[in-house]
Amino acid sequence: MFSRNAFAKVTAWGLGQRGAFYVPGSLRSLGTITSSKRQQLMTELSQPSSAKLMGGALYGDTLPIDIKEEIMDRTYCKVADRYDFVLEMMSFGMNQYWKKKFVRLMSPTAGLKMIDVAGGTGQIARNYLEYQDLVNNDTSSSVHVVDLNEQMIRVGRHRLASSQWMNDDRITFAQGSAENLVNIADGSFDIYSISAGMHNIPYPELALSEAYRVLKPGGLFACLEYGHVDTPIVKQFHRWHLGTLAPAIGHMLVGKRESYERLVCSALSFPHQRDFAQAISRAGFRLPPGKGYQLMHRGYMVAYFGTKPE
Repeated sequence: MFSRNAFAKVTAWGLGQRGAFYVPGSLRSLGTITSSKRQQLMTELSQPSSAKLMGGALYGDTLPIDIKEEIMDRTYCKVADRYDFVLEMMSFGMNQYWKKKFVRLMSPTAGLKMIDVAGGTGQIARNYLEYQDLVNNDTSSSVHVVDLNEQMIRVGRHRLASSQWMNDDRITFAQGSAENLVNIADGSFDIYSISAGMHNIPYPELALSEAYRVLKPGGLFACLEYGHVDTPIVKQFHRWHLGTLAPAIGHMLVGKRESYERLVCSALSFPHQRDFAQAISRAGFRLPPGKGYQLMHRGYMVAYFGTKPE
């Protein structure tokens, strides 16, 4: 799907030829995880009481696990200033719709504290507080935004600096990793949200474990992530759109095609929604009746929800 030159650059990043496309159900790559680390992860997976899951084995992305976080951080530094704008163009204006629907599906009640992980630019935080203000007539709910990338946080703070939410301390920002939410106590939040961020995390089992830890009993885990389209005709368009058109749009708008190719590869290598829903369940969360997830536009995006048992 990529041009010859673009493909060579992606390969140089350590992706390999098949890294751009995920084979549904494949757990083919463990990156550079050592045999002892793999055994540790598999041992943890076998323990029913453990909220930890499968490490990098969830991913088909062949970017070495031990440098994935660093590479993705550098990538976001390059695109932070126009990240949301370019996503809107790449998604034909659907990006904001998906995120607003995601918040509506949470159906939050008044007064809830939410932690939004990988939410640096503040889109989900804004949508959440707008919902609380308009639907619940609530001025007490709050959002704590955590993002690994300092530049993304800078953009979010700048955009919301003049808002009443910031003035009232209803939005706060902090730099941090989803795999280790330091300085956040157990059972601190009513809602844990992560939007289009889980696919960038080297060890999703650590992120799920941390989500479980920081949520109060009865708290809601909510994840919006790129999905897999199973309808044959739409599937072909989906792969062409993300694999070819989206990076071209990114290059045309900001001249950073390599960065958007890296982001697309990470998104396309994320597990099938069936597999990730099972991972959420194994982390200890109770899934809603049915599949445990909701498709948006036949799987372009997928909303996952789980509840921490009381």
